[in-house]
Amino acid sequence: MFKMTALALALATAIASSAFAGDQYVDKTGFAVSGYDVVSYFDLPQSEIGQPQKSPLAGNSGITADYNGATFAFATEANRDRFLADPAAFAPQYDGHCAFGVAKGGKVPGNPTLWRIVDGKLYLNITKNVVGFWEEDIPGNLKKSEKNWAGLEPQAASSDKIPNFTSAAPVSN
Repeated sequence: MFKMTALALALATAIASSAFAGDQYVDKTGFAVSGYDVVSYFDLPQSEIGQPQKSPLAGNSGITADYNGATFAFATEANRDRFLADPAAFAPQYDGHCAFGVAKGGKVPGNPTLWRIVDGKLYLNITKNVVGFWEEDIPGNLKKSEKNWAGLEPQAASSDKIPNFTSAAPVSN
């Protein structure tokens, strides 16, 4: 019970203190998804629920594409081309915000190393603890997220930093 209360308080604080900056969440790297190649997620094997996922590929700052008000970086030109053919198929849901945060009614940053693909869509979460809560009921949380997103989507993207995540520029040159 204490964990759930602490999580709710942490999310509420993050949501209440969010500064908003644009459509897609972009951190200090200047890239969507902290410079990770969004196409590479779809080429990775997914871990079982409750297990950490493998890391996606770092993007290259020389191989980019713009979508949804942000610049995405890619590890290869082939991945950029796959993205350009259908950007909505690869971009993270909720403009890169935490799927559980959206289920709880707010926009907080999504951590690109805490991900899951569900029904062909990429979802990010903010912390390892939040991943656990989100994975307890993915279908139920997605139902809440979809309902909440309609009201949240017009708001600008969060400019909060991701807790316990340093996006030490995984983007290569």
